[in-house]
Amino acid sequence: MDLRSELHNAPLFENLGLLARQVVEGYISGIHKSPFHGYSAEFAEHKIYNTGESTKHIDWKLFAKTDKLYTKRYEEETNLRCHLILDSSASMYYPEIKKLDLGHLHKMGFAVLAAAALMELLKKQRDAVGLSLFSDTYEYYAPEKGSERHYQMLLATLSELGAANRRGEGTELHTHLHLIAEKLKRRSLVVLFSDLFQDSVADEQLFEALRHLKYNKHEVILFHLTDKATELDFDFENTPKRFLDVETGRHVDLYPGSIRDSYREALDTYVRSIQLICGQYDIKYTGVDVADPFARVLNTFLTERQRVAG
Repeated sequence: MDLRSELHNAPLFENLGLLARQVVEGYISGIHKSPFHGYSAEFAEHKIYNTGESTKHIDWKLFAKTDKLYTKRYEEETNLRCHLILDSSASMYYPEIKKLDLGHLHKMGFAVLAAAALMELLKKQRDAVGLSLFSDTYEYYAPEKGSERHYQMLLATLSELGAANRRGEGTELHTHLHLIAEKLKRRSLVVLFSDLFQDSVADEQLFEALRHLKYNKHEVILFHLTDKATELDFDFENTPKRFLDVETGRHVDLYPGSIRDSYREALDTYVRSIQLICGQYDIKYTGVDVADPFARVLNTFLTERQRVAG
């Protein structure tokens, strides 16, 4: 994959696998305080024993500790297929951050690390995972597989994506979602990370593309990423400012206070329309502020994974 860019943020992403494990382990350590109390045993490559199954692979040591029956999982077992989709257009590299760290991420950095954390969960569950990336082109596709080599390949791809500093590329969101939907032949859990900003496309075309993702009975999670303070709240000082469209290069000069109310109203209408269509198509919509912890993403994913696998 040619990212056509210098790698300015390489230090944060040069060991993405380790970083993802740290995020997941930190999340799991606090899981007893969450609605997933009792779920953590499944992260240790086990699954709950169901009456009637062979007792050959029961973990009796774990039974002695927990008084519950679990069977061991093996690498060749695949319980679920998951396809991760990342919008990698220029707007996803907002806000501009000179040096990324866990407390300061643009939308792309957040999406990359969140996707890597989900891959870590999928790997522990011996699930198959695939990946699609798109901006102005459908630039990367890998089908769902569960091998260690495959996971390492996807991590390398995500690392390169997160470390890039891209500008000037827009996207026709609906076009590429249709192309991805055509490739997903087998029932999967589809996870989309996007800020849902697009180039002058009617909302109905995006809605139709989201509906297409439900084809073949896929389950779909949409993580709508924003920098809440600026993109939703429009929280700027009321002094003359130039606002630049990073995808088209166009700009406008204005006082933020003069349009703040109308901006918020228009954006709220757009977000509500997305939420409504997701509700109609049974797509799990989750708004995510990139300043928030990753727990919101992991909670949503695990809830849907349990529902699909169960």
